[in-house]
Amino acid sequence: MSLKVENIVKTYGNYKAVDGLSFEMNEPGVFALLGTNGAGKTTSIRIILGMLSADSGSVTWHGKPFCTANESIGYLAEERGLYPKYKIMDQLLYFASLKGMRRQDAQKSIDYWFERLGIEEHRDKRAEQLSKGNQQKVQLIAALAPNPELLILDEPLSGLDPVNAELFKSVIRDEIKRNKFVIMSSHQMATIEEFCRDIVILNKGKTVLQGNLNEIKKGYGRVKLTVKCEGDITAMSQECGLTATEETPNGSSYNVKSEEQAHALLNKIIESGIPLIKYELREPSLNEIFIEKAGGKNE
Repeated sequence: MSLKVENIVKTYGNYKAVDGLSFEMNEPGVFALLGTNGAGKTTSIRIILGMLSADSGSVTWHGKPFCTANESIGYLAEERGLYPKYKIMDQLLYFASLKGMRRQDAQKSIDYWFERLGIEEHRDKRAEQLSKGNQQKVQLIAALAPNPELLILDEPLSGLDPVNAELFKSVIRDEIKRNKFVIMSSHQMATIEEFCRDIVILNKGKTVLQGNLNEIKKGYGRVKLTVKCEGDITAMSQECGLTATEETPNGSSYNVKSEEQAHALLNKIIESGIPLIKYELREPSLNEIFIEKAGGKNE
């Protein structure tokens, strides 16, 4: 067992920001901590990191109380955390020294990440001279330079253009291959699906869904149907007891009760002779599950 978060509770007055959060990471990989704004994600991360104290509960790492001062941890915060008037290289060397790195080792690691993230030309600039995206890269370097065993990423792709988002993803993939433990919090559900094996969804501090993402999706079954035809299938879908939930250029979407109901519509389309362009019967996406579990319920 490696990381264990057990029954964490944090209150502010009469408001419970985190209400009994528990999860375990028993092997390397990516764990997702999800929720709407104000659901308790960042508070939970700060408690894990020891930046906030919990009212009750515990966090252990390799079976011992978790102390960030003694462990190899990298943290990429959602907020910008750089000193605007100081040179980037000086800041990164300072942050590395706080992690106990020798200057020579820190210099070598930082140089590698400057090149990997394509910002070598900014090393002697002040933080305030960098774009938000490049500041995000600098903060990622600060998190990765000590080669941490545990990496916590809070909205790592926030504000990035598609090119740099893909660059960040490639770095995360590399860290996974190196058997790192990664906790990721993000509102980009497609990214979570791409990387994460196990998830927790919080709503007003409470856990509303938890488990292996593939198993959660299998539990719903193939209940989402998308059909695109070169003709009107409204009458046929109604005969099958289906009403479109969404109409887009990509087709008509339906919630089906069973695969038999979806196949009945397919048979009618084939019998009608209307050209069929797309027929997709699938499990719900994480985005759809997230909306069901957390949408419209949070303040």
